[in-house]
Amino acid sequence: MATLKTQVLGICFENPFLLASAPPTAKIESIDKAFSLGWGGAVFKTITPDNLEMIEASQRYATWKVGSKVCGFENIELLSHLTVQQWLDGIKFLRQKHPTKVQIASIMAPVVKEEWQKLVKTFNHSEIDAFELNFSCPHGMPEKGIGMAIGTHPEISAMITNWVKEVAKKPVFVKLSPNVSNIVEIAKAVEEAGADGLSAINTVQSIMGVDLDTFEPLPNVNGKTTFGGYSGMAVKPIGLRCVAQIRQHSDLPILGIGGISTWQDAAEYMAVGADVVQVCTEVMVNGYGVIGAMKKGFLDYLERKGFNGPEDLKNKAMAHLSAHKALDKQKQVYPHINDEACVKCCKCVTICEESEHSALSLVDGHIVADKNRCAGCSLCSQICPKLAINMK
Repeated sequence: MATLKTQVLGICFENPFLLASAPPTAKIESIDKAFSLGWGGAVFKTITPDNLEMIEASQRYATWKVGSKVCGFENIELLSHLTVQQWLDGIKFLRQKHPTKVQIASIMAPVVKEEWQKLVKTFNHSEIDAFELNFSCPHGMPEKGIGMAIGTHPEISAMITNWVKEVAKKPVFVKLSPNVSNIVEIAKAVEEAGADGLSAINTVQSIMGVDLDTFEPLPNVNGKTTFGGYSGMAVKPIGLRCVAQIRQHSDLPILGIGGISTWQDAAEYMAVGADVVQVCTEVMVNGYGVIGAMKKGFLDYLERKGFNGPEDLKNKAMAHLSAHKALDKQKQVYPHINDEACVKCCKCVTICEESEHSALSLVDGHIVADKNRCAGCSLCSQICPKLAINMK
């Protein structure tokens, strides 16, 4: 029988699904509810020194939808509004009520050694399991010289990691930003500075859209906006890429984050190197109850594959990643059209003609492919509205 349990840096996770540092982990009573519903742990909404001002804008969320489904989510919300003491009291309460749940304190402070170390020393004496250093928040905080303003500079990231490691008595994860030209460079810098693990990714800096009547960007804050953090299903490919790139160059544990809305998404992250995963946007649009289907689906999958636990899935896809020059350029696939499913809309014919190859045509009421023209690109199969084309 497979199990959902796994261990990372000596921390026992009863299942690999954590709540990410975000609005769903902003209140102790909310985390309590989430734990009761089955989440394996939580990374608290980022804790800061009490004197760091947090004044929110309204409104601060915007979404990109396909029909009624939220595919992308932007936020410009800031960090935790609870005091350090409120967090200390909450951690104690949660540990007493939910002794097996993993608690990770996300922290952020100005680029001052004493501030970071004071925060760490304070939580050293609490019952948290680990720290997560937020070097990657892309909105509001960079204007203060922190958040992403730290995580885009390997030297500053390494310096603060070293400050924390000098005093930390718990494992230290560093949360990385995708808003860099080379995430591996930042990962290696903090690893060399002593980081015990990495979290990837934080949100992607974005503008959700523009109202074409008023020309006011979204989310609209009394006619203005700022660059926000983009999350949700649409960022999963970016998160997978970042985790895979990090795994190619580091053996540190990775907490995978970004667009995870199903157990399949979580499994993909583990296949490219994540040890456990964190979820945020899916909870913000559908509630804590999504954990039930995630746990059941993932456990069923592990059993179907004959895996003992999440660690057996880790890195399974890595051997299949290569440089472009190493890809097989000799073998070619061609479109096979399912005549019964095809409705002869000829969208594939038009797109193939207008996108380079002109390999498809309608002949005697059937879509046919000219293998002398076809390049095997698969565009036709990607855009067929009836899924009537397979590449073989």
